[in-house]
Amino acid sequence: MALSKLLKSLCFASIVAVLGFSVSTHAKVIHQERSVYTRIIVEDTFSTRCLKFTQKRDDSTQTCINLNNPKKMVFSYTKMSLASLLLNPNPQRVLIIGLGGGTLPMALRDLIPSAVIETVEIDEAVVRVAKDYFGFVEDEKNIAITQDARVFGKRAALRGLEYDLIILDAFNGEYIPEHLMTVEFLGEMRALLSDDGVLVANTFAGSRLYDYESATYAAVFGQFLNFRQASTGNRVILVPQGKRTPDRRTPLSEQTLSERAKTLELAVEPFDVPIKQYAKRLAALDRQKPDWNTSARPLTDQFSPANVLKTQSQ
Repeated sequence: MALSKLLKSLCFASIVAVLGFSVSTHAKVIHQERSVYTRIIVEDTFSTRCLKFTQKRDDSTQTCINLNNPKKMVFSYTKMSLASLLLNPNPQRVLIIGLGGGTLPMALRDLIPSAVIETVEIDEAVVRVAKDYFGFVEDEKNIAITQDARVFGKRAALRGLEYDLIILDAFNGEYIPEHLMTVEFLGEMRALLSDDGVLVANTFAGSRLYDYESATYAAVFGQFLNFRQASTGNRVILVPQGKRTPDRRTPLSEQTLSERAKTLELAVEPFDVPIKQYAKRLAALDRQKPDWNTSARPLTDQFSPANVLKTQSQ
């Protein structure tokens, strides 16, 4: 009888592993608190540690790390975000909006030691939890700034700051804050880009929001690379030379992308980033036509029903 139960248990575990299901009964909450903005939860499940902002929804996980191999990225969208290095291989000033557990700034700190990385996070509790539980380390070149991104952007513009890489990763549990999805905000970010600067946005791949959000990026940047993968419900928007108008941007060369991927391959290997595959994908995306309703109305500070649209199916 004991052997039969053991075999059934092993069979179930194998099915779970193959299908990628998580078993919540094995999750152990090691920290939780209520910050000014949200509820913060840190959970360990087997060898994975995750940061969540709620337990009520499956899409509430912000960051996960492999405790046995912390550099190895767990989420597809974080790996996809590093495809930006194919567009600008050596950014010296990096701005990240949204910290989470600090996976992206720590990876970039390792990959580009000479770069100054500023991460803007509105919730000081998230910064503390990232340090205490996810290995985020601040130093003179890896800086966390506790501030609203709109406030930071306006002040950075007044100071004349420019960035070679801007990553927008401001998920807040179930959604992206509405004021960080508008034409006005994206225009502020575009103004902060250097002439060859790249903008990256981790965002949604489904719901009625897709058309409106796509129209918003098109209104500000004209063209962008719509990077989607079957392995994730997110998409990553990439805008090469985002400060330039589309007619002034250098066309993406498949050969150049391939050469850059070959140079980066060894460096990104610890993070489990299939950079050669991404190079081929980006070359194809540069020729892809819009897959959204191009007549959709862009989101603005006066028209931004983003949270309602996120809950509606396409």
